[in-house]
Amino acid sequence: MAGYIVRRCLYAVLILVGVNLLTFTLFFAVNSPDNIARLNIGGKRVTAEAIEKWKAEHGYDKPLWFNAAESGARKITNTIFHDRSLRLFTLDFGSSDSGRDIRHEVGTRIQASLALAAPMLLLTVFVSIAFSLLLVFFRASYLDFWGTVLCVVMMSISSLFYIIMAQWLFGKTLRLVPLSGFVPGLDLVKFLALPLVVGIVFQLGSEARLFRAILLEETNKDYVRTARAKGLSEAVVLFRHVLRNAWLPVLTHVGALLPYAFLGSIVFESFFGIPGLGTYVIEAIGGQDFAIVHTMVFLGSLLYILAYLLTDIAYTFVDPRVRLT
Repeated sequence: MAGYIVRRCLYAVLILVGVNLLTFTLFFAVNSPDNIARLNIGGKRVTAEAIEKWKAEHGYDKPLWFNAAESGARKITNTIFHDRSLRLFTLDFGSSDSGRDIRHEVGTRIQASLALAAPMLLLTVFVSIAFSLLLVFFRASYLDFWGTVLCVVMMSISSLFYIIMAQWLFGKTLRLVPLSGFVPGLDLVKFLALPLVVGIVFQLGSEARLFRAILLEETNKDYVRTARAKGLSEAVVLFRHVLRNAWLPVLTHVGALLPYAFLGSIVFESFFGIPGLGTYVIEAIGGQDFAIVHTMVFLGSLLYILAYLLTDIAYTFVDPRVRLT
């Protein structure tokens, strides 16, 4: 068990290092420090002196990978790679190109992202599994057929349609909830009610169809036929045997969704005026802020790797066979 976890942690570290190196290389392959300075100063007709001054103020005047003018460890530490990439492993995000503290911004905005994404994730998984269990229980019936058709229809509609229609109907016409906005405290519920419902409805089609396929695959296995032959009711077979053995693929899928609970949804946060990390990324891209974009890419990679690491560890509790191997 301990060896399994240690191996998975080592794999996670190696993957994170590789992703960070690749991301840093790609960013500076596209944009040189001079281009970053020119974009932040504004305008194409800027003097070389202004570019050099901006680079010196923001730490982009250093060598990219290796500083031959320094001695000892400063050959590595006094470089852009150290300041903008290696420091991320200690969660030292530094300052944005506009001069604001990135860690403070992330710490503040992640609360808004979690307030929306965490309950949306939990409710979506719960509702989707419940709906898929209903379809499997009545499989090969009219309920299963039309339920599957409904899932396909819901999958085929863009999230923008759900958002715009919900805002028009419930926010503008019926005036049941605010169109957009975000406030702390108990009043937060009325601002999150609409995006939560829209998010669950938007994802229900694809999630329920996936879980239905997973559950149907389990119902055709030998142990299920044996359980039915023993005289167990269909409900007992479905909930006690099928659902329990379907947790591995369900955990894999839920693990892939976990980073969204932290990073937020760019589309939902933008349309509903929620000042979360998704909005932060959009603002950084619009403002050509390399430091923020690079930090958020690193955080996204870190969260994805941690999510799959936790999923691998969860396998050992759900399926003893993984622990034995």
